[in-house]
Amino acid sequence: MNPARDPRPLVAHILHRFDTGGLENGVVNLINHMPAGAYRHMVVALTEVTDFRLRLQDSSVLCVALHKPPGQGARLYPRLWRLLREHRPAIVHTRNLAALEMQPVAWAAGVPGRIHGEHGRDVEDLDGSSPKHQRMRRLYSPFVRRYVALSQDLQGYLVNRVGIAPGRIEQIYNGVDAQGFHPAPAGPASIPGCPFAAPDHWLVGTVGRMQTVKHQTLLARAFVQALQRQPALRERLRLVLVGEGPLRAQAQAVLADAGAADLAWLPGERSDVPAVMRGLHCFVLPSLAEGVSNTILEAMACGLPVVATRVGGNAELVDHGRTGLVVPSDDVPALAQALCQLAQQPQEAAHMGTAGRAAVEQRFSLQAMVGAYQRLYDQVLGQPQPPRAA
Repeated sequence: MNPARDPRPLVAHILHRFDTGGLENGVVNLINHMPAGAYRHMVVALTEVTDFRLRLQDSSVLCVALHKPPGQGARLYPRLWRLLREHRPAIVHTRNLAALEMQPVAWAAGVPGRIHGEHGRDVEDLDGSSPKHQRMRRLYSPFVRRYVALSQDLQGYLVNRVGIAPGRIEQIYNGVDAQGFHPAPAGPASIPGCPFAAPDHWLVGTVGRMQTVKHQTLLARAFVQALQRQPALRERLRLVLVGEGPLRAQAQAVLADAGAADLAWLPGERSDVPAVMRGLHCFVLPSLAEGVSNTILEAMACGLPVVATRVGGNAELVDHGRTGLVVPSDDVPALAQALCQLAQQPQEAAHMGTAGRAAVEQRFSLQAMVGAYQRLYDQVLGQPQPPRAA
């Protein structure tokens, strides 16, 4: 259908970069699973659009890269204003602080629905204490009609530190594709290319960009310490670190210095994340900061027990002692102890994984997430809401 004649409202999703990542994956899931008759979509990346756009199932979704240089984005304002005036979106949905400064442009372009999502902590402000970042959010708040907080933690930050009225905030958890991410029918399956596999080995691992905030070196150090605490685990405990980035070489160095390089597999970035997940026995998220982690939900959907640091929304997803374990942030001994506990009690770990899968089906479905966003979009545009299921 010709976009100019298409009666569906257009949503312009504005984000810093359209590339592999949890935030970006959430945008793709929302676009791919929103009922086709409800809304049209376009994606505007302030910097670059990569081949990640190929994950969009609808080839008519326009993806625009503005190639923003480092620094404040005022130089992009005229170009973005013209883009919005040309395509006339009904809603502009920005995400995280990097895109928030585009809200005044949406207001100036006459966009009626202006929504901003907080998906996680800023890299330069992991605990949310920066007065500068709080002031910036307050500065742009008059241009935002509604906010989305992906966790209760982020909702509390917006209310208590930024000063946003609670009635302007919708708390919506990420949803996970529980069909694409599901447990292996007969237990952990071999990961293509991986030298380790059940039943000879018990694999603990993580998947994600290997950058400072994700802190994969913490997991590498904890793995080494777990082997030192329980030398018998050396026969079967193995580490899988999937992802690319500056911490990959650092993690390799930690393992090599401890004589454990041959007990770990670091294949770089992989596109077959569900297959990787189904080959693990335990998933670990060692981050220094998080919003609501897609990878935690994906691991739970695959029936894995999850060990996560107590940051952001992690403790809202992982039910400590039931679906996994929550440990203090940046605490090598605590994480090593958690690895030892689950590796030495594989049946307990498996029961946690089963409970995690059930939690995904009950609380974190993709359908629940998409429905919440659709209702929010409808509310912002003043459209009648569909009747809720009884």
